[in-house]
Amino acid sequence: MPYRAAVDEYAFLFDHVVDFEALRATERFGEASDDVTRAILGEAGKMCDEVIAPLQRNGDLHPARLENGVVRTSPGYDEGFRAIAEGGWVGMSADPEYGGLGLPMTLTSAVNEMMAGACLALQLAPLMSQGQIEALEHHASDAIKDLYLPKLISGEWTGTMNLTEPQAGSDVGALSSKAEDNGDGTYAVSGQKIYISWGDADFAENVCHLVLARLPGAPAGTKGISLFLVPKFLPNADGTPGARNGVNVVSLEHKMGLHGSPTAVMQYDNATGWLVGPEQGGMAAMFTMMNNARLGVGGQGIGAAEGAYQHALAYALERKQGRVDGSGTIVEHADVRRMLIAMKADTFAARAIALSCAHAIDMGTATGEAEWKARAAFLTPIAKAFGTDTGMAVAEMGVQVHGGMGFIEETGAAQYSRDVRVTAIYEGTNGIQAMDLVARKMMDGGEAANRLLDEIEAAAEAAREDFPQMADAVWQAGESLRETTDWLVSQEVMNDRFAGAVPYLRAFARVLGGHLHLKAAMADKGGAREKLARFYMQRLLPEHVGLLAHAQAGQDALYAFSLDELVA
Repeated sequence: MPYRAAVDEYAFLFDHVVDFEALRATERFGEASDDVTRAILGEAGKMCDEVIAPLQRNGDLHPARLENGVVRTSPGYDEGFRAIAEGGWVGMSADPEYGGLGLPMTLTSAVNEMMAGACLALQLAPLMSQGQIEALEHHASDAIKDLYLPKLISGEWTGTMNLTEPQAGSDVGALSSKAEDNGDGTYAVSGQKIYISWGDADFAENVCHLVLARLPGAPAGTKGISLFLVPKFLPNADGTPGARNGVNVVSLEHKMGLHGSPTAVMQYDNATGWLVGPEQGGMAAMFTMMNNARLGVGGQGIGAAEGAYQHALAYALERKQGRVDGSGTIVEHADVRRMLIAMKADTFAARAIALSCAHAIDMGTATGEAEWKARAAFLTPIAKAFGTDTGMAVAEMGVQVHGGMGFIEETGAAQYSRDVRVTAIYEGTNGIQAMDLVARKMMDGGEAANRLLDEIEAAAEAAREDFPQMADAVWQAGESLRETTDWLVSQEVMNDRFAGAVPYLRAFARVLGGHLHLKAAMADKGGAREKLARFYMQRLLPEHVGLLAHAQAGQDALYAFSLDELVA
């Protein structure tokens, strides 16, 4: 069974689970009619099925390579990226003033996820450009916007983000890259950056790097960092690529997976760059890009989950093994059924959470209301971490469904697992996402969390007449989550929060998943979605109990071990 983009799934979510009508009711997104939305989903799905999905194995078997200083991409990637660019998919949510479509991030997230399911390694290229577009829209000068945004939105040029250095990973403030004022409005940027996704591409006329560096005399730590736009080729007066800049790909990393996406070590030697935002405002500007990317990476995990599920289901429908009633294929075995339905149920939950986050971002943009912006901020780490955790878990189950053949590379099952693994690491590890959730996102005393829990419990009350058991399960889970949220907020020692941050985030995702499954069941009474919701409530939602107990355990047991005892 070839890959099929989840077009119908997204249409259902827009109609019944995520309040897309509320977006259409705003002046900002009034043109995103039902007809437009369905046409976009259909066209994007067709491109993913017919053009992008056939490239999935190419990238794994024929990785990107560095040849005489130029990155040569995997076979077919140039045509695939052209299809993405020419379809307008890079600039879906970008400002129409510069050639974008101005569509909701909710719709862009759906298309991005479909592309990720088709070929994760290639999808990462437009995702990086989208993040850079958003950062430039918010922070760059008009001159930079006028020159760079149309090229990035059209896909003629591509974008990257450069944070990490050999000695400065998650501790960005430890970076040593520097920038010197050239006195003519430009800066000389020098330093080395590592783990740069799509640091170069032979299908792009120019590659534009957003680089964090420190100006002379700037304070140490993150407060002293500035952001610079450093292109591979310096633009001529007419906007065409001109002289080569002082930036080069030193090497490409040999990775566990995602082989089609070149991960570069970048060297900057007095490279000409332009300041984006104010001096020492680099982290604020870069976080604009990173927040976009975190939601996008969550979508990558969901896309990989969708691809792995479809791959495993196709195998289970064909593989004959053992004596069972029905078709005689392994799909009739109870444990295979358990895995397949769990894969499907968690993919739905993760997808609905990600769309809820995107919807909150859109509502905040359209209305300017602080509550929507707070909700978007609160949901972002959950969408990123749970989306990628789900991608890893579903891909691993996909290998298990294949049995011995899952361990054989020719089936392609293992590629999903290898490719998606990095999504839980880049754009802020999932542990960092959880720490952010229980620290910065609770600086409001838990208000954003509790407003969300109020909605979850109100929806459960409304569903009691139709589904009393499922509604009660969600309501009770919400109450337990509220108690743990209050406990976390009350902890003055931050490490007591951090010690249980990961299980707390996962518990919140579990409860959100139950809430969103219940909404789906209400829209499909007696149908497959009700059955899927019942599976989730019976087999997956109960995990929140143990997770919340873990979340309230505090730090003491973690630090009771001496270093010698850890080594012993």
